[in-house]
Amino acid sequence: MPFAGWILVDEKGRGVEWLFIGAGFGALGNTIGSLIAYYAGAWGGRPLLEKYGKYVLITRKDVDMAHRWFERHGEITVLASRVLPVVRTFISLPAGIARMDVKRFAVLSFVGSYPWSLALIFAGYQLGANWEDLTTYFRPVTIPFVIAIVALAAFFFYHRIRELRAEGRHTEVSET
Repeated sequence: MPFAGWILVDEKGRGVEWLFIGAGFGALGNTIGSLIAYYAGAWGGRPLLEKYGKYVLITRKDVDMAHRWFERHGEITVLASRVLPVVRTFISLPAGIARMDVKRFAVLSFVGSYPWSLALIFAGYQLGANWEDLTTYFRPVTIPFVIAIVALAAFFFYHRIRELRAEGRHTEVSET
């Protein structure tokens, strides 16, 4: 989206109104992708997650927690999560599992995605031809940032895999 802002406005000489149109297309694309994940949740549901969730590091505890949360705060969660990095990607699955009204889900997804898309396209517009200047500012923090992200990811995966193994042992014991 930032690149779209740069292309639409700076390179092509289009007016600022194109930012709003571009954000609309961004929100539409996000909604279409979200509907795919929604239907995956509606089709496979909880049994699919409980059976195969371990392959994407999802535990039964995660499924239970998400289900409880979504039952209490489903609609506002869909709307609010669209402006949150990372979370915005994953909220569609529990919405499908909970069988939230698909029309309402689509509208909330579009409305929630629009400000995110607009902010990103506006950032590209503001940066304009100064994209490369960012490297000057980010160069000193790039390596420490990457090291911190890798360390956090390793910590997460280590603990998540231990949790999944413990859950698997617990399931084997209770089945015997």
